[in-house]
Amino acid sequence: MRGVAVLGSTGSIGRSTLAVLRRQREHFRVVALTAGSNASLLESQRLEWNPDFAGLVGPGDASAPGGGPGVLIEAATHPAVDIVVNAVVGAAGLDATLAALRAGKRVALANKESLVMAGELVLEAAREGGGELVPVDSEHSAVLQCLAGHGGQLERLILTASGGPFREWPAERVQEATVEEALRHPTWSMGSKISVDSATLANKALEVIEAHFLYGLPYDRIEVVVHPQSIVHAFVEFGDGSVLAQLGFPTMELPILYALTHPVRLPDSGVPRFDPIAAGSLTFEPVRADLFRTFDLGVAAGRAGGTAPAVFNAANEAAVAAFLDRRIPFGRIADTIHAVLNAHTTQPATALAAVREADRWARARALEEMS
Repeated sequence: MRGVAVLGSTGSIGRSTLAVLRRQREHFRVVALTAGSNASLLESQRLEWNPDFAGLVGPGDASAPGGGPGVLIEAATHPAVDIVVNAVVGAAGLDATLAALRAGKRVALANKESLVMAGELVLEAAREGGGELVPVDSEHSAVLQCLAGHGGQLERLILTASGGPFREWPAERVQEATVEEALRHPTWSMGSKISVDSATLANKALEVIEAHFLYGLPYDRIEVVVHPQSIVHAFVEFGDGSVLAQLGFPTMELPILYALTHPVRLPDSGVPRFDPIAAGSLTFEPVRADLFRTFDLGVAAGRAGGTAPAVFNAANEAAVAAFLDRRIPFGRIADTIHAVLNAHTTQPATALAAVREADRWARARALEEMS
């Protein structure tokens, strides 16, 4: 039986993880749980799972037993933990990813920002500590599943994007979209920040950068297409021209289970079985440059390398938070990111201090741009 730590257990990915673990109790034990600030839900989870460790990360909790930002690292490095599900949203998940990998844990990574901000440092931590990085994102899980058992040369990846709620809108109308409209995702049920990132396609830019580090491909061999049905999660092309794809109805529980068990597959009754008739027609479209400016900004930051991806991520987090607080209109998200990136001088991201300084600077600069 393997011990699991769920970081961000009260968020959407965390709750899906616990749903999977509920069906797989004979194989896994929940050793540690952490939440941002949802104390009541964390307490109900603690009563159900009786973990060795539980703690809140949110402000104002540092004085409480098991409280404060350090709980993420404490949970991630707990001696009874074999697998760390990092479902923390945003830059806050980076330190826990690094600590878990250095401690030799398997990290089931839903916190894509870890690789976006500090990809080289994350890979170095895995090499030094003997840890293992397994993606939870449905697209990267699809790639991993397509690669399993195939020794051919990986030539190209095609990641799919739903296109979010504004896929068919005129670009001018999208500029003034409301919070409620941005959160109305057509195929996935996600948290607020990730839903907005899907509406801007920032999430897909982050996933392109993540794929670059996970699979060692240059950016010109990682592509994105819009696939409104969210049935095909990724295509993998090999050197001989063969293409494999992974399909399934939109649910995070399957990639979560695979991240826990890879390369083994456990039977699971909770995931909807695929029905091609019910899936219906599958369509694919190019990414609209006029609608998804944030996507192009993020991919350009990835290509620039160094601290640019960390700056893109921080500026996006700051702008999305302002939008959700109704302090800026939807269109200002891309404008803010563009202005911050233009003002940034890219530095090497070979030290954690440089990454943190880039993150801090970008957040401060974003606030100036939005004031």
